[in-house]
Amino acid sequence: MNKATQNLENDHDYILRLIDVMERMVIDCTTNTSHMELVVSLIKNYADGFHHAKEENLLFPLLVQKGFSNDQGPLSVMLHEHAEGRNFVKGMTAGIASYKKGDDSVLPDIYRNMQGYIDVLRAHIDKENKVLFRMADRVISVAEQDALMNEFAAVEAKDYSNGKIQQFITDIEGLEVVYNDVISTE
Repeated sequence: MNKATQNLENDHDYILRLIDVMERMVIDCTTNTSHMELVVSLIKNYADGFHHAKEENLLFPLLVQKGFSNDQGPLSVMLHEHAEGRNFVKGMTAGIASYKKGDDSVLPDIYRNMQGYIDVLRAHIDKENKVLFRMADRVISVAEQDALMNEFAAVEAKDYSNGKIQQFITDIEGLEVVYNDVISTE
């Protein structure tokens, strides 16, 4: 059986790879604004726009039907962490815009926001993969898993067709090549 939770974990693999790149960018104190902007775009469009939307609009409402609460417990924590991640992205976006206008003093704020996102999302993904998705697997039937997979496919076909998902992956891999080269030359 192809589980919806496994589909989400597959997304997590790429998000974690992006986070690894971000961490390298922070360690290196990169000033490459095109790379910083690409990271923000990937977070907004892939991690949040695609992945978190599948969770928030499809998986979480099903879990609420199964008795979970949006106001307390694991879903509440996940939703709070999604919002926290979005706030870090807003900080990155504002910092990058100021930096591009010549304000070098915002670089520490950009790195702080990047590191905040890294820290929140790593812990968040770990909780989802090891706790929330395992709980979901126990309460969601095979038919409901199949229905979720169909809904995920419909979202991808409607909003992310024409190779958009593959482009996100290609962009992450391209950043990995750049920043892995930095790692290997040290």
